[in-house]
Amino acid sequence: MTRTETTTTTTTRPVGSPTWIDLSTNDIDGAKAFYAALFGWSFEDQGEDFGHYHYIRRGEDVVGGLMSTVGMTCPEGGDLPNEWGVYLTVTDVEATLATAESAGGRVIVPAMPVGTSGTMAVVLDPAGAAIGMWQPGDFVGCDHFMTAGTPAWFEAMSQDYAAALPFYREVFAWQVEEMPGEWSYATNGPEATATAGLCDARGVVAEGTPSYWRVYLGTADLDADLARIPELGGTVLDGPEDSPTAGSPRWPTRRVRPSS
Repeated sequence: MTRTETTTTTTTRPVGSPTWIDLSTNDIDGAKAFYAALFGWSFEDQGEDFGHYHYIRRGEDVVGGLMSTVGMTCPEGGDLPNEWGVYLTVTDVEATLATAESAGGRVIVPAMPVGTSGTMAVVLDPAGAAIGMWQPGDFVGCDHFMTAGTPAWFEAMSQDYAAALPFYREVFAWQVEEMPGEWSYATNGPEATATAGLCDARGVVAEGTPSYWRVYLGTADLDADLARIPELGGTVLDGPEDSPTAGSPRWPTRRVRPSS
């Protein structure tokens, strides 16, 4: 996460709520073309001093970030995957990192100041999902949520739900609300205020898929955008499927893979 000059429309966000997203990809040009065509996004290169990190914009609004992973490797070796990263708001990164480690997490990016914007860090939760932390300075995060072309929902697809649930409660102060039924799913608060979820991904995603956070993006016409995905080189991964809370913007019903 980095910035030059921008503003946000929200001055405060609750601890433990998503505040920023960024896409790490080994095909930055392909990602730009796909998302520009699908959502009308534009991209603002922050320059060499910031590793050519890009701001994603929809009009004047900041949606998130984009970065190339070419030449980068995982801590254990091997290429970095193409994936979206999610950052949760914290008030004290250093203290939150210490709590995360004591709760079974592992630090993969230690606390790192980003100018006067704020301080970031990334940890692995006990199930192995990477989750970012953002302590805001003069930059809060994404300008808008729940509108077309902006983030609409965030959830951790966990291969160890039982270990991850207390981690998010303890580290990010989630007021956990578990949904009734046989399928294990929890949100970081009651339905009216929830901004993120934790899903027991066993049997939901392909066997062998590691735990990860995923982002849903809002759309003005879901069916029309879904039809365009193959034309733009993307792939529909699951759905269409009706939401159990139909009509709520908090429960999107389609998931796709872009062309990059």
